[in-house]
Amino acid sequence: MRSTQGRVCARLTIAALIAIGVSGEAQLANATSEHQRLNEPVKEIADQRLLLDTPDGKGELPMYADHAIEAASPDVTKVLIIIHGTLRNADAYYAAGEELLAKAGDLADGTMVVAPQFLIGPDVDAFSLNAQTLAWTQNGWKGGEAARQPAPISSFAALDALLKHFADRRLYPSLKTIVVMGHSAGAQLVQRYAVAAREIEDLTSAGISVRYLVANPSSYLYFDNERPALQDQQAGLASCPKATQWRYGLAGAPPYVSTQDPKLLENRYAARNVVYLLGQADTNPYTHFIDRSCGAVAQGPYRLARGLTYFDYMRKRHPSDLNQKVVEVPGVGHDDEAMFTSDCGIAVLFDRPVPQSCPVIDATAKVSGAVP
Repeated sequence: MRSTQGRVCARLTIAALIAIGVSGEAQLANATSEHQRLNEPVKEIADQRLLLDTPDGKGELPMYADHAIEAASPDVTKVLIIIHGTLRNADAYYAAGEELLAKAGDLADGTMVVAPQFLIGPDVDAFSLNAQTLAWTQNGWKGGEAARQPAPISSFAALDALLKHFADRRLYPSLKTIVVMGHSAGAQLVQRYAVAAREIEDLTSAGISVRYLVANPSSYLYFDNERPALQDQQAGLASCPKATQWRYGLAGAPPYVSTQDPKLLENRYAARNVVYLLGQADTNPYTHFIDRSCGAVAQGPYRLARGLTYFDYMRKRHPSDLNQKVVEVPGVGHDDEAMFTSDCGIAVLFDRPVPQSCPVIDATAKVSGAVP
């Protein structure tokens, strides 16, 4: 097996060549265009609503689902909760989920697809949505921050309430598994939620397993100040203090996270069933709204490198108790549908043997050196 270090370093040269060809002016223009797109209203609002009741208040979360969300669904044995990307395009992610079911065939029997939509203010205004509709800031929903309306509900607390809904045995008497999955910005939310989620053990006690699929995020949550991608830790962190701030580190985390013990958060996360699904071609450091802040760049030059580096980091901190693995998807870049509907993705989601064409690094593999 090739080492993680070797596989990542082989791609650093490619990244450097790409960077040479991108002028500073082009990068600035692209960043401006992306910022405008992020704050434009979505094209479509999900057609179902679920009233969430949390310790911080109540609010309606829009979502797509292939079953009526409030109706009893005795045939459902697995729920896939698919979190959209930074454009909040839950419609596209729901369509990818339906395509996933179609490709999986009989493996998907009893599976329900749900795509919640984390809206922002311009979405609510553009569609004149009612005052009970939950809305966050553009970055706030990705990191568990409080909603701006109608109550200060963390996006993590919203997910807690959504999972609690599916744990209702009157509605889902046959449910055995919930998979919380996301791609890109959605994967950022899923990875942080997998760290901080509070209600998971109660679901496990009720006979419902909860798993997490983290696909191609721009960054990860670290538990200390080490950033393996930095050659000079002290100088690197001194020049970028945000590298250890939330959402890259625990400092300054929102109350949902900061009120929990950091050591408990890490140990619980290491024990949770997390798969990092990484596209082998997701190696462009200037594409698809990738986080180019110094805090993200301290984790690696592009998404694939950041994912492999983070998994090395976790294995070093948890050499004997890490319940996680990496599955790489050959030939796929930053494409949610291609990732989820790949043979690799279907195998992971439906508990099938991963094809030999999909490289796997599990927690028991020999830990390589830090990625430069």
